[in-house]
Amino acid sequence: MRIVVAVLLIAPFVAYLAVPSYARVKPRLAGFPFFYWWQLLWVIITGVFIGIAYLLTRPRGDAPASDPANEGGE
Repeated sequence: MRIVVAVLLIAPFVAYLAVPSYARVKPRLAGFPFFYWWQLLWVIITGVFIGIAYLLTRPRGDAPASDPANEGGE
């Protein structure tokens, strides 16, 4: 599971650094050059990947997380 989470978090970083692969004007989408809409698409993909990574790493419902505010047993 950790490998999947690592890939989900590293993939957008690698995609953003691969500028030569998307540093072009065509194809255009709704008048926007490829460079701009590809970056915007990766912003959305990054949010989805981070959300999935969060869901994969959060504590399960059967193992409640400790609540520091309720340590007094109240």
